[in-house]
Amino acid sequence: MGTLYIVATPIGNLKDITLRAIDVLNSVDIILAEDTRVTKKLLSSYNIRKPVLRYDEKTSGAECKRIAKNLERNKKIALVTDAGTPGISDPGWRLVSVVRKEAPQVSIEPIPGVSSVITALSVSGISAGQFTFLGYVPHKKGRNTFFKELNLIKVTPIVFFESPHRIKKTLNSLNETLKNREIVVARELTKLYEEVWCGAPDKATSHFTEEKERGEFVIIIR
Repeated sequence: MGTLYIVATPIGNLKDITLRAIDVLNSVDIILAEDTRVTKKLLSSYNIRKPVLRYDEKTSGAECKRIAKNLERNKKIALVTDAGTPGISDPGWRLVSVVRKEAPQVSIEPIPGVSSVITALSVSGISAGQFTFLGYVPHKKGRNTFFKELNLIKVTPIVFFESPHRIKKTLNSLNETLKNREIVVARELTKLYEEVWCGAPDKATSHFTEEKERGEFVIIIR
């Protein structure tokens, strides 16, 4: 039987990859990647030359079963995402689920590493003995409900992701529903323009404008 490795990759700074992850990526037969172009840049920087195939939210159940069959034929396969740990707000969990069902004898090994959620919490100055993680804010359907129900969540801090295209809209919504709560906004973590900002939602709307609207965002509500 083969092995499916779930490999965490850097969220920005390529030096954040672990030595074990490099060893695994060098040893596998195939690497499954959310965006092959992004992953090939990482592999190139470490002189790793392996076949890279696309695995994303459009990958069919039938293709997942074919991957499971390859694992049964003693193949070693690594699953990576564009940044961070596969399965966290990405479709990696589906492949793991299919492999567990279709090829239960196959070994599934986590290769731990960076997670933007934990990275942001570590520099927030907020106790994170327990927290609520909500993934990405809904794009359209359910968006208003998402913000209205934040006040109902008892386990804090609350952590979620937002894209640069909707950050302004999200900060305005937080100002309407949680104006008396403190928030932490982490942007471009581990990259050149990394920023961790703390304050009230109304101050955030005026701070994150123009260039500061760029990048991927982690938002923490105290």
